[in-house]
Amino acid sequence: MDPTLKLHTDTDIDVMALSPMLRGMVLTLRYADEHDGIGLTKSDAMNRKFVHWAAAAFNWPGHTPEELFIVNKVLNEHDLFPLWPVRNLLHHLKLIRRYKGTMRATALGRSLAADPATFYDLVAPLYLYRFVHDEYMRIGEDHGVLGNWHIFLNLINIEARQGCKSARLIEVLYGITDNENYDPHYSSVSSTFRINVLRPLCWLGLLSEETDGKRMFKDSTYHKTALWMASLKLESDNQSKLRLVK
Repeated sequence: MDPTLKLHTDTDIDVMALSPMLRGMVLTLRYADEHDGIGLTKSDAMNRKFVHWAAAAFNWPGHTPEELFIVNKVLNEHDLFPLWPVRNLLHHLKLIRRYKGTMRATALGRSLAADPATFYDLVAPLYLYRFVHDEYMRIGEDHGVLGNWHIFLNLINIEARQGCKSARLIEVLYGITDNENYDPHYSSVSSTFRINVLRPLCWLGLLSEETDGKRMFKDSTYHKTALWMASLKLESDNQSKLRLVK
């Protein structure tokens, strides 16, 4: 069974500030409500006007206008990659609907956008545990990671108390280490683990990522956020070591 992921009743934190995923979903719904919908292109993509607005408003780490416009003169929906899970989750939960060339917030969508804490409790377990995190990038291939969320979260709960690198997590989980020489197997495991485990945790706001130089060549250090403490209770909370079943 996956660990319970829900805000504690006694918590008082700004979920919108901590969770890029929730912030993106809420702001998308509010924009659609305030602008008579989000315009759609003939190919059903969100129009550039909204995408440019979203890039600035979302304040999504790694996807700010300064970073995006380095390689793009204009932004289409696929250029702002986080719009992929945001839009898919909104559609899945029936919080938006298509209407006359636009995408509009439903009554349920407007209601949840006004109550971020309740919205988070709905979205967090669905996104983390049920969403296929690499579908957009690797269609038709099996790139799952060995393990489960019970193991991943308890391990990170211990290792990230003072911050940890993904290389440490991979070494503990799979018994393989990084070295100075290129290792295609290690590179594949590392990329898959980052895409399917670490990135979703960061996008949901449970972890923060501190990059160490150029992202594609250097490992990052990951820290638990206040949202992790406020929404997860794990077996390892009072443990210094975790016994992994191989």
